Amino acid sequence: MPIDLAAGGLPRDAVPSAAELTSLVSAAVGHRAAVGQWSAETVPYQSGSPATGALARLRGVTADGEPWSVFVKVLQHPRHWRLLDQVPDEVREDFLTRFPWRAELGAWEPSFAGRLPAGLRVPALYRVIELPEDRVAVWMEDIAASDEAWTAARFDMAAERLGTLAANRRDPDLIAACPVPPGYGLRRYYDAAVRPALPWLRSHDLWAHPRMAAAGGAGLRADLVELAARAPAILDRLDQLPQALPHGDASPQNLLIPVAEPGTLVAIDVAFQHPLAVGFDLAQLLVGLVHAGLMPAADLPAIHARLPAAYTSGMEKGRQPAALDDVQAGYIGSLAIRAAFTSLPFREPISSVTGDHIDQRIALTRFVAHAGLRLPI
Repeated sequence: MPIDLAAGGLPRDAVPSAAELTSLVSAAVGHRAAVGQWSAETVPYQSGSPATGALARLRGVTADGEPWSVFVKVLQHPRHWRLLDQVPDEVREDFLTRFPWRAELGAWEPSFAGRLPAGLRVPALYRVIELPEDRVAVWMEDIAASDEAWTAARFDMAAERLGTLAANRRDPDLIAACPVPPGYGLRRYYDAAVRPALPWLRSHDLWAHPRMAAAGGAGLRADLVELAARAPAILDRLDQLPQALPHGDASPQNLLIPVAEPGTLVAIDVAFQHPLAVGFDLAQLLVGLVHAGLMPAADLPAIHARLPAAYTSGMEKGRQPAALDDVQAGYIGSLAIRAAFTSLPFREPISSVTGDHIDQRIALTRFVAHAGLRLPI
């Protein structure tokens, strides 16, 4: 083996044997093939997802010189998550019991893959290997994705296809089959991620940061305190809207555009496979690139204005459309809960918070807070 993948972060029992590697390579090239030269690398990732245990990529050529590559993601029970201590004690047991750490496997189930609209697909799945201690190695197609910046047209395309997906997954029987009530996933997110952040709205060193003061931090804090008081009512409002099963984490980073298929989106990292308000997916679509530092917060208003109409247009192509007003309410409510309280760098050491980073997060948070405060409840 060219490098020790286990030493590099992949669990030792997830490293493929010679026979398993031959099977994976054959699946990747579409016919029986012998493995020639190859190399491997672990893929760095942020540990914000409790279910992500490791990422790696293997690539090489067959004995006949045909190039190949495969990608592996190890899913894990959240008890293995290195940030578990940040989950409040009062909700940790429920989190460990109920967190859907295998949800990404749902991407290949008929309820998801079988309802994808034209132009939206999932990676080819090569193999799923159950590992000890509640972990799963998922071997799949390695997408050669475009690194071009997202344009307005690309956001429109993504919103439209997410809308069609939601319309195709509003089937009453499909929703009724879910073991949890509407809004469950977002409420668990609120309990585990938002509630721990709420005390920081009143007392945290970040509020004394010079860039915060220069940007009107006192007003932002007052807006967030007001929005926090409205959050329970927002969650209730979302539960009363038309429901659909979403992608669940539809940031642009999870909607890959293959270089060879520029008109196609490839959905990865499927999450929140529970009934949620229509429009839910637009929240991460809007803020994902800003969170990653790949798009300025100044671009948010123009994109925000486009998304609901594009999503609703997509819903009209699906099986169970929803009205634009409901899509807008589901989008804004979900955006407020998911991004208003957790986008400021409260968890980072103040000494490491750079000027541009905090400026962008302040602008993002202010935009989301203002949108949330305008939502009728």
